[in-house]
Amino acid sequence: MGLLDWLGGNQEHASTDQGDIETVRRIAGELDALPADRARYVACFAYILGRVAHADLDVSDEEIAAMESIVAERADLPVAQAALVVQIAKQRNELFGGTDNFLVTRTFAEMADQDAKRALLDCLYAVSAADNSISAEEDQEIRRITGEINLGHDEFIRARAKYVDQLSVMQD
Repeated sequence: MGLLDWLGGNQEHASTDQGDIETVRRIAGELDALPADRARYVACFAYILGRVAHADLDVSDEEIAAMESIVAERADLPVAQAALVVQIAKQRNELFGGTDNFLVTRTFAEMADQDAKRALLDCLYAVSAADNSISAEEDQEIRRITGEINLGHDEFIRARAKYVDQLSVMQD
């Protein structure tokens, strides 16, 4: 079963998913106590946080702690379970990020309302800023994600404005 099949996506793209992508499934499997739709949502959310943390190829301990805290709070999960979800998301992103990034983000975009998408942007910047510096690569990845979740440039600028002092280009 492919990722789009598992997520209930449309069948016309099912053949593009021949490798049976496990990203969302493995994370969601750790969330058995949640309804299936909520588990998929949390899996996508955690994966996208990991995507941004990994954008500069250096996921700091501070970024991991921020992701764990955000996932625990936003998903109302015990800290240990949130930590496991984040570890799986981080690992999957490191291994399959180039392949899964767009698919997972598109799935999130289909599930989330505008407020949830805006909240995601804020969380992405919070994770990136956890080590007191948002790299240019992280900032660019957030810009890319903004488009993939169908938010406009004004939404990107609004989210970014809260963290402008932590942008590495502003610190140099």
